[in-house]
Amino acid sequence: MSEIHDLTAREQWERLQQRQLSPLEIVDHYLSRIERLDDGLGAFVTVTPDAARERARRLGDAGPRPDPLWGLPFADKDLTMRAGVPAKFGSRLMADFVPDTSDELPQALDAAGGISLGKTNTPEFGMPSYTESLVAPPARTPWNPALGAGGSSGGAAVAVAAGLLPFAPGSDGGGSIRIPAAATGLVGVKPSRGLVPSGSGIGSLGGLPVAGPLARTVGDAAMLLDAMIGDEPFPFTLRAPRWEGGALSNAAIRGEGRYQLAVMTTSPWDDAYDITVSSEASAALDHGIAELDALGHGIEAIALEPWPDYAPHFRVLWQAGAAGIPAEGAALELLEPLTRWLVERGRELPARRLVEALAGLAQFERSVIRQFAPYDAIVTPALAMTPRPLGWYDSADGEKNFAQQVQYTPFTSFVNVSGLPAVTLPVHQTDDGLPMGIQLIGRPGGEATLLAIGAQLERRIGWQRRHPPQW
Repeated sequence: MSEIHDLTAREQWERLQQRQLSPLEIVDHYLSRIERLDDGLGAFVTVTPDAARERARRLGDAGPRPDPLWGLPFADKDLTMRAGVPAKFGSRLMADFVPDTSDELPQALDAAGGISLGKTNTPEFGMPSYTESLVAPPARTPWNPALGAGGSSGGAAVAVAAGLLPFAPGSDGGGSIRIPAAATGLVGVKPSRGLVPSGSGIGSLGGLPVAGPLARTVGDAAMLLDAMIGDEPFPFTLRAPRWEGGALSNAAIRGEGRYQLAVMTTSPWDDAYDITVSSEASAALDHGIAELDALGHGIEAIALEPWPDYAPHFRVLWQAGAAGIPAEGAALELLEPLTRWLVERGRELPARRLVEALAGLAQFERSVIRQFAPYDAIVTPALAMTPRPLGWYDSADGEKNFAQQVQYTPFTSFVNVSGLPAVTLPVHQTDDGLPMGIQLIGRPGGEATLLAIGAQLERRIGWQRRHPPQW
């Protein structure tokens, strides 16, 4: 008989509905695994067993409900606030902060019937694309703990990959869901800007960060995404359609359709940095293309039109986004060197330069959507390299650090700038067993198409049956 963590989230939910499992049984199972296995992995920064068990008892006593996450565990990324639970934001600056109110996303997941087990690890204020802070152990990919899990949703990815959670919410402002999903062998979904009401991106600088799911299967990712969207009307959709409840899960379950795809290995960083796609990343892309071709999809190659201003404009947004971190005077000394460099550079930026960057990236967004319009999805490598060794990034030299992040993840940030949906899929493994993936980028509001293609690949490749050694 399969253990609970071997079941998909959907299978766990069905057993809950049939009373074959109770919420408390599932919560106890995952809390036990966290206690036994998380030491050294860096998945969690805070575990809340008492609150989780109490909520599980209340849900169990009330009996099964058809709520989309009823009785299922998750954990909040430690960039979101949950009332009464420490919110460290990966920083010494926030070491003693305990909010008395919850952000919208935890509230939405609670309303869907989920049970939070605590907070997952994240780098300082989510700024880097790797999870190695001074306030928590580094997030390590369970496939090889000497390597980092990426970021900034690194802890969430580790928890799901190691079977400490069935799925987890993350946030993605430049690749922060897709990068760790690719580094840990998971499915990661970055939704269209505006799709998830509690993590829309619309109120943030440049509209970059959105909330989305990490899961072992396409169906589980769609299930969590449906719950994050919810059923409440919301005032903005931009180019994202208003999906009815369960629509994305249905698309992932059916996995139907033949689509016109384009393969792309260029990026908007190519003019500014030395971008090299490793042999391992190329092998994953080749494998994914071969499987997509075998499924009958139309495939052709394209190249992104050069856009030399992309790199300097995005750097401005990255630095300006750090300017609002609540550190003044002596408190700046509590920030890590990279974060402090970002804060100082961001506060030095003239308003005119920020306006120029925002206007330039808005033009870039229109250009990308125009170039991608003839295709149902664009296929790229998920990452340009294998997961990076712990300590690989230079923590003191901001310029070098930025270049390293770009070289590892050249295919992610421009999707946030464009507001488009994307999904990373773990289609391949290296000779030594490391997961390597591809990224599918969709049309505005094209999540259902991406999930359908992902489901087709999952059925063909069977990555959901892979598990990291020892976990």
